[in-house]
Amino acid sequence: MMRLSRDVAGPCLAPRGSVIAVGAFDGLHRGHQALLAQVHERAQALGCRPVVVSFEPLPRSFFSTEPVPRLSSVREKLRGFAAAGMEHTLLLRFNQALTAMSAEDFVRRVLVERLAAREVWVGGDFRFGHKRAGDVALLEQMGAQLGFAACTMPPVQLDGARVSASRVRALLAAGEFSDAEPLLGRPFVIDGKVEYGNQLGRTLGYPTANIHLQQRVSPVHGIFAVRVGLGEGECSWPGVASLGVRPTVNQVSEPLLEVHLFDFDGDLYGQRMAVEFVAKLRDEQKFDGLEPLKAQMALDSRMARELLGMNPRLVEA
Repeated sequence: MMRLSRDVAGPCLAPRGSVIAVGAFDGLHRGHQALLAQVHERAQALGCRPVVVSFEPLPRSFFSTEPVPRLSSVREKLRGFAAAGMEHTLLLRFNQALTAMSAEDFVRRVLVERLAAREVWVGGDFRFGHKRAGDVALLEQMGAQLGFAACTMPPVQLDGARVSASRVRALLAAGEFSDAEPLLGRPFVIDGKVEYGNQLGRTLGYPTANIHLQQRVSPVHGIFAVRVGLGEGECSWPGVASLGVRPTVNQVSEPLLEVHLFDFDGDLYGQRMAVEFVAKLRDEQKFDGLEPLKAQMALDSRMARELLGMNPRLVEA
């Protein structure tokens, strides 16, 4: 089982030494997966612990004055680290104290004293420390002095372009889910716990399971054909989903994911649910009352059924 720590200070977490991956790792796309696989392989070869150092909130979110979309929740990211074979995650709190730490102090206090680094693996454009003063060259220089090797992972290329979180976010925002999937190495999924809503969907003939995104800013908004996984099951149950602020009735201040599962009869409250986004149907829009909204929901359901390979039954509005 993977262990989790949050603080810079504390006893050494890897007395036998460690091979470390460092990065934000939003989305754990194929480039991240390749880096983690390399760290796991090298740790096995050296007989030490595979460790990942990451940051929450994401550094780009900490410095931005606007909400920044992210590809994965903290829970999803940690689950991905565990699946990649990481034995320990040092998930540092990205705050004023950490941003004030010099690059040299980060190397000494985090990589050497806290983790007993033997190898440190990063991307070629990795920057760290106060005012982003640290780079691969500094890692190599300090590694030679302090007894660890600084290693860079070449970028993973797909269709002639580098796989990156920003590229994935742009594709998802455009509704290009089939193009984003090869970069992620899996379909794009949002998961969470089903919570009670105001049950408006039930009165309109489309009961929904609601997931609040909390502080997470989604890269996608609108109406979608989806497949849903319940508990630890695969995403196989077809449905239609809305991710937005419900501008027609009971508008909410923060985006809400509402999922209608086709031909489903059961109680989902309190369960964890994974929502795989298959295709975007349209943008969210405001209607003049409930009747036009119900008519559009019927059309959305028909289109989603068609896209998901189901009988495109049109439910009367």
